[in-house]
Amino acid sequence: MLLLAFGMKIIVIAAGFGFVSVIAWFVMDLFSSRKSTAEERLDYLRDPRSRPNEKDSAKYHMTQLLEKAAPTLSAPLTPKNEKEENQLRQKLDEADLRGETATQIYMACKLVAAISGLLLGGATSLFTAGFTLNGLMMPIAGFCIGFYLPGLVLYFVTKRRKQAIFLELPDALDLMVVCVEAGLALDQAMRKVAEEMKKSHRVIAEEFAISNFQLQMGKERKDVLNELGRRNGVDDLRALSSTIIQAEKFGSSVGRALRVQSDSMRVKRRQIAEEKAAKTAVQLLFPLVIFIFPGIFVVLVGPAAMTIMREMLNM
Repeated sequence: MLLLAFGMKIIVIAAGFGFVSVIAWFVMDLFSSRKSTAEERLDYLRDPRSRPNEKDSAKYHMTQLLEKAAPTLSAPLTPKNEKEENQLRQKLDEADLRGETATQIYMACKLVAAISGLLLGGATSLFTAGFTLNGLMMPIAGFCIGFYLPGLVLYFVTKRRKQAIFLELPDALDLMVVCVEAGLALDQAMRKVAEEMKKSHRVIAEEFAISNFQLQMGKERKDVLNELGRRNGVDDLRALSSTIIQAEKFGSSVGRALRVQSDSMRVKRRQIAEEKAAKTAVQLLFPLVIFIFPGIFVVLVGPAAMTIMREMLNM
């Protein structure tokens, strides 16, 4: 029994260390201050000598190891049909995970997290509840939490990115309107927006840079605009792409169409702000009732209640 307990303790420590290390690595990679993939590729195209030597970094070797192990680890969870695979790839595209092996790496992370949660839950239940029916619930709960945790992280990353695009798009449209009305073509206007706004509005500048790069590679403008609206999952960006396509198709002014689209987005943002302001009064009601009203009640009614109790005791 002592040997078994010691072995389980080692498993718990190893599983916990591995799980925490993987989570910490992904968090550091998410919040790191490095340039985005699109910016690195564009910088490399401008000056091939400026490309850093990634093979000397530990992060590069870890990424390579994960990419090599991903096909084997993700095999049990790989989508069985093309429809499910397209839906998963769309979710990853919306979160800016667009590598060739992004689907396999995501499924591998789900499997590793599920196994880590199962080991942690099983070891914890063994030390706390032993081999009982209640002790079986903790490994199952750990497995479910580990399995759905990558999806939850992906949801929050996607939501934050869509919110950033929604807030940055009107400013980008204003700059595009200025460029188009100054005589620049749409391609040059997109390039100018990507260059000028890459520091202040990184997400939308990166999307325009990718679209401009696709145009330089000879792809049809209609297909590039449709791809711009599809890969982000933002309705406003999809509406912008449709507006530009329709304006070019019928020969109307692209600058006027962009200005109308920018004004409508600003009106939409103003309406959302007014809606949130109108909800504030109702949302403040709950903390007032739970935290403030009990204190006021004690201060106002407390002395009277103590006086009544004192009089009743003296009778």
